[in-house]
Amino acid sequence: MTQRRDKDLTHHEELRYDYLLRNLAYLNEREQQEYKYLKAKKDYIESAYRGEKINSSQSESVKASSQLKQSQSSALPSYPKQTLSRSKKRAQKPVQGAVSNPQKVQQSVPKSQKPKRKIRWKRIFKILGVLLLLVFGGMIYAFFKGMNDVTSGKSNYSAAVTETFNGVDAADGTNILILGSDQRVTQDSTDARTDTIMVMNMGGSDGKIKLASFMRDTLVNIEGYSSDEYAYDLKLNTAFTFGEENDHQGAEYIRQVLKNMYDIDIKYYVMIDFETFAEAIDTLFPEGVEIDAQFNTVNGEVVTSVEAPNDIGFGEQSTPYQTIYVGNQRMNGQTLLNYARFRSDDLADAGRVQRQQQVIETVISQIKDPTKLFTGSAAIGKIYAMTSTNISYSFLLSNGLSAVTSGQEGIEHISVPEQGDWVDDYDMYGGMGLLVDFEQYKQKLAEFGLR
Repeated sequence: MTQRRDKDLTHHEELRYDYLLRNLAYLNEREQQEYKYLKAKKDYIESAYRGEKINSSQSESVKASSQLKQSQSSALPSYPKQTLSRSKKRAQKPVQGAVSNPQKVQQSVPKSQKPKRKIRWKRIFKILGVLLLLVFGGMIYAFFKGMNDVTSGKSNYSAAVTETFNGVDAADGTNILILGSDQRVTQDSTDARTDTIMVMNMGGSDGKIKLASFMRDTLVNIEGYSSDEYAYDLKLNTAFTFGEENDHQGAEYIRQVLKNMYDIDIKYYVMIDFETFAEAIDTLFPEGVEIDAQFNTVNGEVVTSVEAPNDIGFGEQSTPYQTIYVGNQRMNGQTLLNYARFRSDDLADAGRVQRQQQVIETVISQIKDPTKLFTGSAAIGKIYAMTSTNISYSFLLSNGLSAVTSGQEGIEHISVPEQGDWVDDYDMYGGMGLLVDFEQYKQKLAEFGLR
């Protein structure tokens, strides 16, 4: 490419000169003056470049044309930059009323007037969509791989059995039965017991999460096992034991009793054992759960610590008892389990119910980042396989984040029966139980939001 000589015609002057030359017969007076100026300037530059002597007529022509150009510059409109960069082919077409001021044309367009390049939002959204699909696809793959590691026997854990559960839709939101079992429900176990019986309501019209805890020693009527259809002579958790002995129907038996005694419709169940609970906490909270540990008096005396039975014998905490101090602290999965199950203060089972409610509310409130539910997908898949439940993974995806968001504002909870609102009585085996007014609690639970 030939380099441009110093003081040569500018690119835009060259284009203008070529255009005027091709349309010489059609030029108006102003365009003729412009053409003379550009031709004189071009001849002047060519002569100077060849070293020829500049005659007076050339010099005067350039000077006169330049003066004419300056006098007309204020009256000439400026060209947009994109007009000046058109191809020669388009420039060859005759245009009526063409502007005859080349210097005005070659002035640079201010930055603020330059056309902005359009952002291709549609393309950006497509790329983001593909990335999200890849991320979720990878998470789902890892989740099912974690499940498969348990169900295929590749891990040291055994898979839980999904029990028969004839769930019924609630009048408002979804009711989920939560059971804490002392052992994982597998094909080989029929003697699992429960001391944690709760019903959680989520997705209700008020957008709140509600949690009702039922004391295990409440005396109820269990159809086919009580002495007659009117007798309240068996403890609530006994229904779970009978159900497990009858082809793993513990959750279903509890559902039936809660429906008969309190008129609650329950759709899903979750049964989690001690080891799975600890594993789940350690997976979601590697640094532990921050909680304010509280105990009632023991033998009438205020305590600063308790010796809680150690329900899991592994790791550094393999002793029969673990010391848990009162106050704010971080607990790993095993310590949190021992804290939730402690019942040796003066409130006994009522105190345990309070601590279990506190643990669930604390765990949900501390999942500040909802993505925690989807981190470590393989580990969560393993926990899911170890948990006996009829909740589908699709339900978790569609409702899990909304539950966490609602839980940030706290969980409303109720104990059934409430502290002291019972009469001491005995079951058919001579064990101490709690006799309650079921009609009263039917009304309370309906007003609470469980129906």
